[in-house]
Amino acid sequence: MKNAEVKALSTEELRERIAAEKENLQKLNFAHAISPIENPMKIRDSRKLIARLNTELRAKELNS
Repeated sequence: MKNAEVKALSTEELRERIAAEKENLQKLNFAHAISPIENPMKIRDSRKLIARLNTELRAKELNS
């Protein structure tokens, strides 16, 4: 997800997306703990996306 796409989301959509990404990250970490996943960079990308979403959510809350 690109920064332009993140900025286009509403506050409620950001919250929903953060929850979904956190759940996805938890599943990735669990799968990686059991047996190494094929592409461990997915974990890092997921963490960065969550941070990007949280940053945009906070910026929108401060502007409101």
